[in-house]
Amino acid sequence: MDQNNTNQQNLNTNQYPQYNGYPEGNSGGSEKFFAAVLLGMFIAVVLLYGIRFGVNTLQKFGIIKSPAAKISSADTAIDQETLDKIRVLEESIDEYYYKTDIDREKEKNSIYKGVVASLEDPYSEYYTEEEYKELLEDTKGIYYGIGAYVTMDKQLNLPRITGTIEGSPAESAGLKAGDIIQKVDGESVQGLTLSEVVKLIHGDMGTVVKITVYRENESDDLDFDVTRDEVKAQTVNTTMLENNIGYLGITEFDSVTPEQFNDGMADLRSQDMKALIIDLRSNPGGNLSAVVEIANQLLPAGNVVYTLDRDGNKEEYKSDGLHEIDIPLVVLVNGYSASASEILSGAVKDYGKGTLVGETTYGKGVVQRIFSLNDGTAVKLTISNYFTPNGNNINGIGIEPDVEVELDAEKYNADGTDTQLNKAVEILNEKLGN
Repeated sequence: MDQNNTNQQNLNTNQYPQYNGYPEGNSGGSEKFFAAVLLGMFIAVVLLYGIRFGVNTLQKFGIIKSPAAKISSADTAIDQETLDKIRVLEESIDEYYYKTDIDREKEKNSIYKGVVASLEDPYSEYYTEEEYKELLEDTKGIYYGIGAYVTMDKQLNLPRITGTIEGSPAESAGLKAGDIIQKVDGESVQGLTLSEVVKLIHGDMGTVVKITVYRENESDDLDFDVTRDEVKAQTVNTTMLENNIGYLGITEFDSVTPEQFNDGMADLRSQDMKALIIDLRSNPGGNLSAVVEIANQLLPAGNVVYTLDRDGNKEEYKSDGLHEIDIPLVVLVNGYSASASEILSGAVKDYGKGTLVGETTYGKGVVQRIFSLNDGTAVKLTISNYFTPNGNNINGIGIEPDVEVELDAEKYNADGTDTQLNKAVEILNEKLGN
């Protein structure tokens, strides 16, 4: 987990990193691009040696620490032979490349991103100064955008909308959970990272962005003109169902989520709640401290989650057990419940405090930390694995529900019938003796 993002991005500001894919250029372009990359790597290395990692705290998986390891001459890809070759390529570009109006800043940023992309880790990412500012703003829960949540569909490698904020521009325009984003303002998003897609969707308040989506059971792609606006994330929503079964949905774990969770629980308890459904479906994760605070309101004393880094160092995050839930609980999950969602659902399952209903979760069991650089940029790196209280490593595997139920998308889109929620209600009614 990181900051998402969760493995997913809020279309207003979220930055959760995702999968990179770059289309090949025209014949002959790859050699020029490769030459530019090597030249840029030289620039990048020089700059990186001159920039120390900062210790700014970002509320995405704990306290950010400065990297202890230093780059040695044996570790770097830039040896004398490489430098000599870069100089030759630089001379060739200066002498023969047919363009002179090169955007050097864009070139440098592409090189820095390429260095991190070479790790082949979908969760590690380099942020420009602008991107880093957007990332920091996202943790506040107030931002400018369209008010939709997305994750990267692993099979299609395209952004999938997983929900919209109530009253948001996205909801008003008609975008729905499950929509696959194909284009933004006519530009295909195939091969772009989730951060790049979000950047296309961002813009000034009051401006319009056209979102083209594929929707299941629709013969043609659908276009939606969405007017950007200020959006405050309401990450928790509640309602009381029949037989005093409380429903509490969490769309993602932001800094505002624990307070909203506590307010939601207080409201449900004031209505004489007898059982509880926590809906984590399509929740991409987010803030570790937020999910630990919420788990502390549900679990007995003990680990909520623990992490192990490459050196075997262990870090534990615990519940004090003072607020252990005392009513029947069901947690709803699906294939897009990721990261912090899996921490909470995994802990509930390990402690036997509730029944997991739905589909196997996403399987993001790694931790990212973000290191700020002195020039206002930042780099996010995967630094450890996390484990459920029973020691389960769910990375690439996910968490299997206790009761497997698929969502009938056709019925849901037709009349709102939610087969997974209905099963949760059925289970709780049995526990309550109704």
